[in-house]
Amino acid sequence: MSLQKTIEKETVIEGAGLFSGHNCRMRFLPASADSGINFVRTDMPAEIKLPADIDHVSKQELRRTTLCNGSVSINTVEHLLAAISALGIDNLTIELNSDEIPSTDASAMPYIDALNSAGTKELDIENKPYVIEEPVCVSNDDATLSALPGPKDKLDIIYDLDYGGIKSIGRQVMSFSLGADDFTTQIAPSRTFLLEDEARQFQAAGLGKHLTLKDLVIMGDEGVIDNELRFADEHVRHKICDLIGDLRLLGRPIFGRIVAYKSGHDLNHQLVKKLSENSKASKKNSSPSDKPLMDIRKIMKLLPHRYPFLMVDRLIEIVDDKRAVGIKNVSINEPFFQGHYPGEPIMPGVLTLEALAQVSGLLLSRRLENTGKVAVLLSMDRVKMRKPVRPGDQLLLEAEALHVRNRTGHCKCRAMVAGEVAAEAEIKFMLIDAEPI
Repeated sequence: MSLQKTIEKETVIEGAGLFSGHNCRMRFLPASADSGINFVRTDMPAEIKLPADIDHVSKQELRRTTLCNGSVSINTVEHLLAAISALGIDNLTIELNSDEIPSTDASAMPYIDALNSAGTKELDIENKPYVIEEPVCVSNDDATLSALPGPKDKLDIIYDLDYGGIKSIGRQVMSFSLGADDFTTQIAPSRTFLLEDEARQFQAAGLGKHLTLKDLVIMGDEGVIDNELRFADEHVRHKICDLIGDLRLLGRPIFGRIVAYKSGHDLNHQLVKKLSENSKASKKNSSPSDKPLMDIRKIMKLLPHRYPFLMVDRLIEIVDDKRAVGIKNVSINEPFFQGHYPGEPIMPGVLTLEALAQVSGLLLSRRLENTGKVAVLLSMDRVKMRKPVRPGDQLLLEAEALHVRNRTGHCKCRAMVAGEVAAEAEIKFMLIDAEPI
């Protein structure tokens, strides 16, 4: 199990946008667990939030990744997202006062340096990587991009860059493993590159007018113009950087294998869109509608609780004596809604915690069966209430046994509503001899 991360302290980058040339001050701030990566435009009459996910990607921009929320946008976020992904940062707030993030040398290196200076810290929520289980492929003309099953603890990337008609670039193939290889030295320093004709077209369109040949890698027929490459194959390295940044738009780490041939931002976005759809379908198919492992009759044989204090309707998953998942269907007919609160019914947080304790009790009952002992609540630590629970909600109750000893049991628990954390806690129990009835 790995825990989610954010940065330890805030840090700032200032500079001009790569394409617009607009000056920008960008501030990185720590963020809470499960909040994700979010950009915030602070130069608007009201602050506008732009989540870094595929649903907020603009389809109108070429050669870069742009996020939008209505008419408000933020340009060229891919290099920063690549740095965030490489450093394993899951939650981050990024404030900026312009429509394009600052890019000091058209690579991911400035963001690596800034985020390293801020440090990282672990949060008390488990990471939720997307593990590729089935092949997913997208294509456009002769360009292809495939997500394939592979390692379950890292992302292997094979990129085949084919500029066969441009002898100064040619064909470059590179493999890189995100999670095993060193992004900071192998990928982050690589810079955006353009062909000479493309550079002229961009400047004719009013883009990048502030740049000189020293600021970009411009490729002519014979090689780079008035500049030097940082790697002989800097071009394919930068394509891998762009790909890693775009893949972060799924909203969580990806484990498996990616094989790319001539892929660019558009194809990258298409793949992430498909992975996102698969992820949502998987959640829907694994929703707690399957036949329960333990229905209410079996639960009542193990738990002494009765109406109105029995808070688990069914058990849908149990893994040995290590993990259990239960369901509580929250109805408007619950007696506590009469007074909590009239006109604004919310399930009391202590009852959500009680439901978690009961699922933990069912989990520990696997270990305590035939021992003559029962689990009695001892303490609750690291309790956090994150989302109100209302009538009509379905609580998904998860309990994980951290350890069970002769006299004590310790479980890590969380309650989910529609995929969001409603409450979490670490619950300790004292194991005592059951008294004869």
